[in-house]
Amino acid sequence: MTEARIPILMYHAVAADPNDATRDLSVSPQAFAEQMALIADRGLTPLTTADLAARWRSGRPLPALPVLITFDDGYEGVHRHALPALAEHGLSATLFVTTGWLRGAYDTGGGPDTMLDWRQVRELADAGVEIGGHSHSHPQLDQLGDSALRAELTRCRDIVAGELGAPPASFAYPYGYSSRRVRTAVRENGFAQALAVGNALARRAQGPYALRRVTVRRGTGAEEFERLLDGRAVARTFARDRVLTKGYAVVRRTRRLHRRAVGALV
Repeated sequence: MTEARIPILMYHAVAADPNDATRDLSVSPQAFAEQMALIADRGLTPLTTADLAARWRSGRPLPALPVLITFDDGYEGVHRHALPALAEHGLSATLFVTTGWLRGAYDTGGGPDTMLDWRQVRELADAGVEIGGHSHSHPQLDQLGDSALRAELTRCRDIVAGELGAPPASFAYPYGYSSRRVRTAVRENGFAQALAVGNALARRAQGPYALRRVTVRRGTGAEEFERLLDGRAVARTFARDRVLTKGYAVVRRTRRLHRRAVGALV
């Protein structure tokens, strides 16, 4: 039997007039509504991250045409624009929140654009959107020391649990970066599954803590979006992204080794 390959769509802001910091990774409200209508018209079945992972763990069958709709960071447009489009078609989704970016008692002031407040997050949860964790301050987790890494995960988990009444089950790595140490820490903090980026289709063989996603952005046209849903030409679509990612991975690995060397000399 051929292993299922599932498109996990990664959104960020849904905004008519995003700022420069979020523009490239945003989509317009009209484009988002059209994309959700297409998902519904084609008979795809959106799953939450927790549902997909639970099915793969238990061996329960997947629906015939599964897809995941996910949002990172916690932009206000997810409530204002995305929620009505999801509700219109009865589509489920997962929102991964950076707790220190949301408006309210824990706000660090680092949010790159207008962010959700906790009342809106609760309304999203009440509407059936799974709320997952995305760290507290959105650092590159694999560049942190052990204590700072644990603090980012624990604070995020505890704030979400305090606001929503239950700890988050799913996590998404900021920037998509992780390592074996980060994945272990995510698991030890009670998250049952986690999403990376990778710009590839998700497969069970990737494991529950390294499931890949495909990026939807302002430049994603209707034809490209249909290809993502079909899993066609994904590698070609994101070829440039992969080259840049590999190059930056070398830079980041060099920086990490340099810090270790300096630490050993102290």
